[in-house]
Amino acid sequence: MTTILLWAAFGCALAYLALTARAASPIRTVLKTSSVAILALVALMLSTPWMLAVALALCAVGDALLSRETETTFMAGIAAFAAGHLTYIALFLTHPASDPALILASPAIFWSLIILGIVMATLLTPRAGDLKGPVLAYIPIILGMGVTVLALPETGALRWALPAAIAFIASDLILATEKFLLPEDHPALKLTPYMVWPLYWGAQAGFLIAFS
Repeated sequence: MTTILLWAAFGCALAYLALTARAASPIRTVLKTSSVAILALVALMLSTPWMLAVALALCAVGDALLSRETETTFMAGIAAFAAGHLTYIALFLTHPASDPALILASPAIFWSLIILGIVMATLLTPRAGDLKGPVLAYIPIILGMGVTVLALPETGALRWALPAAIAFIASDLILATEKFLLPEDHPALKLTPYMVWPLYWGAQAGFLIAFS
């Protein structure tokens, strides 16, 4: 049953990829939301840590909100994703194999994330307009997820957690660049939707693999 559901999630994700650059529509919302909501269901069925299912479910809610592409739903979607990231942070730090001392054992990644946060905050502050508050609050949360995943040992299935977190951060970085930093006629905007979605969904699938 779980195998069928995983293929269903992958099918929804692939179908959404074909529509990701198109205008908001009910079918886009259904496909985008289902592709992660099904992963949350699989996490429950596999008896993974309950916080994984909660994080995936919160992100699915965020997907549903962001897919509507209005300012109000954007802010609500940011809140849902922030809650999802905070749940991931709690998952990483409370996992039986977690060791916070490992975080500073990867100084290159740790300081790269800190510097990335400073750079993005500097770039986004004058460009985010009315969304400046939520956006700036979101930056340390998403990067905190990237920092705390370093507390997990890179052994067994858990080795997938770090690349999943990096892919998640990369998807958000591209999304922020697309929404706030690039002019509306920039040619890169034809490609960014097809970069964000595989990174994002791959990250969620990676977390499911890591904790299954």
